[in-house]
Formats: sequence, structure tokens, C-alpha cells
Amino acid sequence: MRTAVISDIHGNFDALTAVFEDIDKARVEKIVCLGDCIGYGAEPERVIRTLTERSIPSTLGNHEQAVLEPDRLEWFNPVAKESLLKTVTMLSEETLRIIEHFPHALVFNGCRFVHGFPPDSVTTYSFELSPDEKRQVLDSLAERVCFFGHTHDLSMIAYDGHTLTDASLDPEPIALHPHHRYAINVGSVGQPRDGNNKAKYVIWDSDSTTLDVKSVAYDIATAADKIIAAGLPE
Repeated sequence: MRTAVISDIHGNFDALTAVFEDIDKARVEKIVCLGDCIGYGAEPERVIRTLTERSIPSTLGNHEQAVLEPDRLEWFNPVAKESLLKTVTMLSEETLRIIEHFPHALVFNGCRFVHGFPPDSVTTYSFELSPDEKRQVLDSLAERVCFFGHTHDLSMIAYDGHTLTDASLDPEPIALHPHHRYAINVGSVGQPRDGNNKAKYVIWDSDSTTLDVKSVAYDIATAADKIIAAGLPE
């Protein structure tokens, strides 16, 4: 099965539209989202509604969590906090109810999906864990492959039962070893932080056990103009 994994859209509907156009050409059978659909970008309502219309499940991101639990806003830096306070005013009651049902983790086709670090953290960044802690997590999971987001940076942690490697993901197809365990960061659709401003996502082929990193151009100027027009932080 070919599964597209997207994450960290952050209200950037222009980027999401370009990614969907790319996915629709790629013979994908399933799309899974890893949260942070909102925050920073100008069209959070439209993003959530589009995911819902396309029956795309999403895990809970820390930005969704903060909208649902305002006390968590203190965890964010001032710009992110200001953005979320504005974002709340842009979301309908119906969309807030949709977000309330986002799970901390999803398991599908033998893989685990989570926003922060597995097994089900919404807020833990991968760089916060030591190599030993990452080994313990990967050893404990029932699933051999886990996808996560949160850092907006493409990376892959591979573990063969002894050695752990943690490296950036290259934009080319990668064959996964059938006996290794993996935690794969799929980057960001709406706000990549890997030095390349194109929208990022991955396609996982469970039959061939290959991973294809996708990089999609979109109209960045229009997305930026919408952010300013909406009164969000520059």
C-alpha cells in the first residue's frame, strides 16, 4: 500500500493545495496527517475542513492542543503564542469540535503515526531524547516503522538492535531494511525548516518497503500576503 504522510501544514492552504495535486498524481491509496494543521498560516479553518472533506485522519499537534487547552499557550514563544491567539478567532465551533477528536497517535497498516516523538507524545522533540532513550522507545514499539513531525525538518532514525543512526533525509527514494526499526520525520508542508522552502511530505510503500521524499513548489508570495492580510505575525 502506498501511503502519503503529511505534517505541520500550519494553516498554509496554498502549500497544502500543491501537495494534494502532487499526491493525486502519485497513485496513493491513503493519506495520513501528523498534526499542527493550524498556527502561523492564514487559512486554518480551510485546512481543517479540507482534510475532513477528504477523510484524512490527523493526529493531535501541539498547536491544536494549545487551542483546546489555553493554559498550554505559555509553552510557546511569543510569536507562536500571538499567532495561536489569532488562530482561535479564525476557527468555527464545528472545526474546534473536529480538532477535539484528533488522537495522540494512529496505527495503520503496521505503522505508527504521531506528531511529537513516539509512542504518543504531542510535544516531545526528537532532539530532546538521548540516543539511549531513542533505542528504548524503538525497542518498545509494536510497530517497526513510525512517522512523526514537530521539528519541520526531514530526518530518519534507524535502529538495527545495536546501532542507532540519526541523519537527515535525502530527497530521493530510500529502501528500508526489513529487520531494522525506524522513526521517520516527514518534514513540513506549510513551514519547512530544512533550508529548502518547498513543501515536504513522504510516500511510504509498504509492499516495496521504500520511502520517497517529496518536495513541492507552491506560491509562497501569495501565502505570505495572506498572513499579513489576516493580521498574523510577520
